[in-house]
Parts: sequence; C-alpha cells; structure tokens
Amino acid sequence: MGSVFPQRKSPRLIGYDYTLAGAYFVTICSHERTHLFGQVQADTMVLNIAGEIAAARWLALPEHHFGIELDAFVVMPNHVHGIIVLVGTTPASSGVASSGTTTPADRVSKTAGRAPTSSGSLGAVVGSYKSGVTRRIRESRNDPALQIWQGRYHDHIIRSESALVKIQRYVTNNPAQWQEDTFFAP
Repeated sequence: MGSVFPQRKSPRLIGYDYTLAGAYFVTICSHERTHLFGQVQADTMVLNIAGEIAAARWLALPEHHFGIELDAFVVMPNHVHGIIVLVGTTPASSGVASSGTTTPADRVSKTAGRAPTSSGSLGAVVGSYKSGVTRRIRESRNDPALQIWQGRYHDHIIRSESALVKIQRYVTNNPAQWQEDTFFAP
C-alpha cells in the first residue's frame, strides 16, 4: 500500500555522487525563513549572537571534515550562502591536475552515481554544520526545542571558473542586494 502523502522530489542532482571532489554553492535557510542571524544595515550584514555562531561554525568546518576547503561565504538574516570544495584525499580522487594546480571546474566529477549521505559527502558536511549551529544556538538561548533550519538545503554544482567568479560575486554582494534577494522577507 502506497503512502498517503506524495513523495517530495529530491533537490539533489539525480545520479550525481556528492562524495566526489567538486565545488558546490550551498544555501541553507532558517526555519520558516525567520530572521534569526541578524540584520542588514547600510548594505552590511550585522550579525547577532546566532549569526556569530553560524559564521564561526562555518569557518570551523575544515577542522572537522578532512578534504574540504571553503571559499566565499556570508550569513544573511534568514539564510547562509557558501562555497564548499570537496578536494578528496589523493591526487587521483581530488581532480588535481598534473601541474599541481586545480580549479573548481577540474574538481567537478562527471562520474554518475548515487548521492549518499556518507562521511565526506556534501550532505554529511552540511548536516554536520546544521547540527553544530543548532546545538550552539539552542545552548546560547537555553531553548532545547528551538527550530533553527529548514529540513533541506539548496546546492549548485560549480562547473567552471567563470561560474565560480559569478557566484563569489553574488555571495560577497548579497548584503547590498538584500531587498532584491529571493530570500528577503521583511
């Protein structure tokens, strides 16, 4: 007998293995897009304590996950944008060119596969981040039931250097564009 509720479509790219080396643009929204992390003032994001926790936990990700690098990142009032690069553990798995240099386009694997939430996957990194931020904010507010995040997150596989530059610019300029942002909700 089938489920009474329709199956939600997965936001992940079908057939893509999110454990393989690659660069990803990630957006994580607060629960019900609540302005939880601070506010934009004069085109600058001003973090509150929850926002400071969200920023600190993001910057600590490489300490907790071997084989990742961070790129552009911003905490907004009701979401977080960031670029995570899964670099792998060996030259063969990291997409590093023989010259020793690499670009996000080099890191993106064209190999199809299932998108597991295993250790080292994009899902594991994002899940760990969300969990750590939730725990710290709940502790800071002494509210063990406080909802912090939406259940899912958005990701975009960065496939070229030009796409990387465009996304970096978007992330950096996000506070100045807040009123036009798709996540803006006064």
